[in-house]
Amino acid sequence: MSITPSSAAPVRSPAAVNADIRALWAAGPLLPEGEAEYQRLLVEWEAAVRADVVTAA
Repeated sequence: MSITPSSAAPVRSPAAVNADIRALWAAGPLLPEGEAEYQRLLVEWEAAVRADVVTAA
């Protein structure tokens, strides 16, 4: 039996996620909705960095 990842969505590169984070902050102070998006992007960025490390190994 094979184990499939819980998310089928492809992982974006850390640089792509970082660009979204920078764009979010460039708009000014974060409102509560922006803070939620920022937290989501941080989780995505961490996954992207981990995927890069696994690929490099």
